[in-house]
Amino acid sequence: MSRRVAAIDCGTNAIRLLIADVAGDRLTDVARRMEIVRLGEGVDRTGMLAPAAIERTRQALLGYAAEIAELGVTRVRMCATSASRDASNAQDFRDMVRGVLGIDPEVITGEQEAELSFLGAVNGLDAEGPYLVYDLGGGSTEFVTGTTGVEKSISMDIGCVRMTERHLHGDPPTAAELAAAEADVIEAVDTALAAVSGKSARTLVGLAGTVTTVAALAHDLEEYDSERIHHSRIDTATVARVTDELLAMTVAERLALPVMHPGRADVIGAGALIMKLISERSGHDFVIASEHDILDGIAFGLA
Repeated sequence: MSRRVAAIDCGTNAIRLLIADVAGDRLTDVARRMEIVRLGEGVDRTGMLAPAAIERTRQALLGYAAEIAELGVTRVRMCATSASRDASNAQDFRDMVRGVLGIDPEVITGEQEAELSFLGAVNGLDAEGPYLVYDLGGGSTEFVTGTTGVEKSISMDIGCVRMTERHLHGDPPTAAELAAAEADVIEAVDTALAAVSGKSARTLVGLAGTVTTVAALAHDLEEYDSERIHHSRIDTATVARVTDELLAMTVAERLALPVMHPGRADVIGAGALIMKLISERSGHDFVIASEHDILDGIAFGLA
């Protein structure tokens, strides 16, 4: 017997909804939605969630709540990640969510985030373990290793929004800005790989919007196609080429790319740089892009 559930993942850059029917270890999509709300805008600098960012998130949640009611969902779970962990006014965010959805958001730890992402990513994956799975978000990136379950995990404060705000101010960024960002990311990636024994994993799996967008560009897609992207392989040299191309573009030039979400164009360069350095520093020849991630893990947990 299947159960219809709704999973919401609210990160630093995007808020996403999955409505699915779950039966055993099978998950059937009913609806997937994504809105760029940039909840974590300025958090790295101010330590607070901006009122405008909370309002953008509220507007997106109102639409999600209507769809949840219309589609007959029986259980709802919302997990909030990096930005709402870091902010001094996180209670304002929690109060807003309760007012819209009638439930409290779970402000999960980086380790919980890693475990949920791993569960969603490896279900149905036809590749050799152990896996090194990374979930590249706006404010943080989670690294986790394991085969049938999580063995080691760590969350690092590197993400596409955080690194853009911290380092990449030029349009396009300058050589000095890129060097500073690269040094920052390398230090974090090397720390993470050592903590989770990432270099000994057989298969590298990347999650979230940066990874799937880079995959779409690597495969020269005319439009975003999740079926073509899901479980596709991108070799490390191609990741590096796409990254270099993105970092040499202006935001306007990135916006003109047919697969680029408008809300991602200003931060995709930093995200691609993180992706490139994970591939290179871990020593893997390719990365598998997965469309299934923390949302799927949250949905499985509800069932």
